[in-house]
Amino acid sequence: MSNATQPAPYVVRLEKKWTPEVVFPRLAGSAQRLWLDSARPDDSLGRYSFLMADPAEVIQAGPQQVDAALTRLATLQKDFKLPTIAGLPPFQGGAAGYFSYDLNRHFEVVPETRFNEFNLPLLSFGVYDVVLSWDHVQEEGWLISTGYPETDATQRHARAKQRAEAMLQVIHEGSGSCEASPTRVIPAEELAPCFACPEYPGVMSNFPQDDYLAAVGKSVEYIHAGDIFQVNLSQRLIMVARSAADALYLKLRQKNPAPFAGYYDFGMGQIVSASPERFIQVRDRKIESRPIKGTRRRSGRPQLDMYWGDELVRSEKDRSENVMIVDLLRNDLARICEDASVEVTSLCGLESYQTVQHLVSIIVGRLRQDVDVRDLLQATFPGGSITGAPKIRAMEIISELEPTARGPYCGSLGYIGFDGSIDWNILIRTIVAAGGWWQFPVGGGIVADSDPLREYEETWDKALGLLHAVLDE
Repeated sequence: MSNATQPAPYVVRLEKKWTPEVVFPRLAGSAQRLWLDSARPDDSLGRYSFLMADPAEVIQAGPQQVDAALTRLATLQKDFKLPTIAGLPPFQGGAAGYFSYDLNRHFEVVPETRFNEFNLPLLSFGVYDVVLSWDHVQEEGWLISTGYPETDATQRHARAKQRAEAMLQVIHEGSGSCEASPTRVIPAEELAPCFACPEYPGVMSNFPQDDYLAAVGKSVEYIHAGDIFQVNLSQRLIMVARSAADALYLKLRQKNPAPFAGYYDFGMGQIVSASPERFIQVRDRKIESRPIKGTRRRSGRPQLDMYWGDELVRSEKDRSENVMIVDLLRNDLARICEDASVEVTSLCGLESYQTVQHLVSIIVGRLRQDVDVRDLLQATFPGGSITGAPKIRAMEIISELEPTARGPYCGSLGYIGFDGSIDWNILIRTIVAAGGWWQFPVGGGIVADSDPLREYEETWDKALGLLHAVLDE
């Protein structure tokens, strides 16, 4: 059956009062609650937000189930065709969730890290037949119900209507439940070695400062030896959870709004993200990536921030760091794009966020018709901005120098639409709540002229927005 003859989704325009902030707590307790949130909305990056729960299907995988899970994600669009409704936000039903950074070992031979105490799924997606969506420019919201998994037109329409009415009832009445407590609280003695951070009581790191400086020094040695040009090195900050993760997310989005933010309760834990970085977007087979490299702290004083921003733009080190990742991504995209379609449309542009400023580049291309989700991941995942270049050797060094598994951090959160649309962030500025703990790694790119102390300080600059939220400052 062609797309032209497919029954359209069942669509309900939401009342103005039903904003994402109002609806989100009313879905508390619903399975696989997910908010892809433009918490810093604008007409280019943060125009749309999506809220969903109670998926028709859950796709979750450990190391032995990855092949089957990726095959399922790749076949969803083939099994269930959906026409795109013009004028509505771009995600109109499909799979949404996360890919863990540690999924990299499915695509490349990369050593395991020394510690993986939380052992979270390598990927977790819900197949959402009902999506609540908002256009922040139009200030309008819609409920879109697809009727998945029904393929008969009559049955599909009936299911779409029934599921829409059920969701509207939940919105009006609330689920009456609270976020579930972790099934098992991990005792502190079962964690990888942790070291106190005196400036932030209750916060611990998987590196004492001297060890992190030494790891940066070792990275620079690898660069001088010709192993790599750049590597992204992070320290994991961790603390005992102080509240439910959904309450933490509401606090984080207020203190550190970001265009690719999100909250996801995947059962074994929750992702709480204020990410400023898009990894991959696909619409009508046009693909875009927006790598971030180069950071300066913001002071809250406009003149000083302008000075630091100008200094960042003029910095040869930061610019070269960004350009290296742009070249890596151009090569990655060239593997799956039409010949000569990959181009850089913006190089090292300055973007400002609540606590930091970044250099951001934009690479675009046109995806080949034969490329599916597996091919896209194989070619590009994880993003070069959070690994380094060359990517495989950089990931090997990360496994060697970082003591703990990254988990969702530096992976991706986003959607794969029934119509083939894709939008994934990179999970930086992200807290993962699991086992009674909040973990929030922070890192940066190491290059030949990196100063270890400055790189260490940069990780804390990036942590500021998260620290304000977790410490309730």
